Amino acid sequence: MLSRVLNLNLGKKERKNRHRLEIVRDMLSIVSVKVRKTRIMYQANLSFPLTEKYLKSLVERGLVKCDVDSCYFITERGKEFLQMYADYLDRCRRIGEDISGVRKDRLLLENICFNNDFNCKQASNRREVLVQY
Repeated sequence: MLSRVLNLNLGKKERKNRHRLEIVRDMLSIVSVKVRKTRIMYQANLSFPLTEKYLKSLVERGLVKCDVDSCYFITERGKEFLQMYADYLDRCRRIGEDISGVRKDRLLLENICFNNDFNCKQASNRREVLVQY
């Protein structure tokens, strides 16, 4: 399960679409200054229906407010979300680095125990794969 979480957040090169938390983060960053719906839509690179859907949800949950001029802005709760999300991403990055280190250690141990040409080639291939992550 943990590897699935890490793959979602650390393997961004593999994914083409953003996760909904990334979209929320983008939208909250955009509304850190008062902006209208159209600006949010363009800067967050969303369609109009998706912008409407997310804005409605963010307003209902108290992360964003809308004033009388139809301008949206972030609330304190929205700022807390952004901080929590940044902390979450940092933890994911550190865990990913730890996992990568553990994999390298395992390959080294396997190479020490089973030092033959076949395993050396496998270890070399695995290191190439690890470098891609």
